[in-house]
Amino acid sequence: MDTLNIKIYCRSFDLRLYEKSRCFYETMGLPCVRLTDQSADGYFYTMLHDTDCDIAINVDEDCFIANPQAVMDLVKEVVAGGYANAGCPDGGGGTPRNGNPLVTNPFFNVFNLHLIRAQEGNADTIRKKVKAFDYKSHIEEMKATYPTDILIREPLYDRWGLEPYYPFFFWLAYHFKTLYLPSQKHIDGWTTMLYDTQGHLLCQHSWLSRFYSVPGFIVRHWQSDAGQQKTRIDALIVETATMRGDIQLPEEHCSARLRYGLDKIIRWCIKVPQRIMGWPKKLKRKLSRNS
Repeated sequence: MDTLNIKIYCRSFDLRLYEKSRCFYETMGLPCVRLTDQSADGYFYTMLHDTDCDIAINVDEDCFIANPQAVMDLVKEVVAGGYANAGCPDGGGGTPRNGNPLVTNPFFNVFNLHLIRAQEGNADTIRKKVKAFDYKSHIEEMKATYPTDILIREPLYDRWGLEPYYPFFFWLAYHFKTLYLPSQKHIDGWTTMLYDTQGHLLCQHSWLSRFYSVPGFIVRHWQSDAGQQKTRIDALIVETATMRGDIQLPEEHCSARLRYGLDKIIRWCIKVPQRIMGWPKKLKRKLSRNS
């Protein structure tokens, strides 16, 4: 462990939310990298490209670290156990999703990049291997070794085109060991509480951060069951900070609000063209799911 370089990466769209989330892990004394304008699967390769990083702790900006020591203990467990990835199953557990449990949802992961690169090559080589991997031909083999004891709902292994990042995680789970972690749904009805193998709460992931700074009347037309998310997410932030006892949340002055607004304009100016360019791939995934 002493010879491994560890970094924290956060795929971020909302600077306001990122600065609150960062409070929960910057106390760990590790380099923190904000990844903006990254595609849903591209930021894994960004991490793999960073050869100065051996272990990546991947944390979404709406995921709040409840126990830094448990996270570092998990890193040790990943390295000692020869795992390439530790994370939360995308279905079958305490998440609001019904995805494939062989995939770990990337709101929180510990990636052993050193192990992955040593066995499979650099990021560009790995991207080609992921693209060539046929999950459907290995599904029965992968199901046979899955730790179903951590699941609390029926696993749906036949879902393979749900998200752009699914191929990466299928490939990773087939060629390496994945440490699947137990989860539980929060009383707010949305948040996922993720635990380590010893039962310690690692983090709380709020979901629906895309609506964090969106007015309620727009949210109702976008996703009718989403409701007002900023109030709920802010309450979760305060709850996790109170649980920790060592967190000082940033105050919002006029200058900060101006920064947040300017950053959001820049992010949207980049995101909209990216989304339009991604429509053909999205249509292809949809057709694949229906076939």
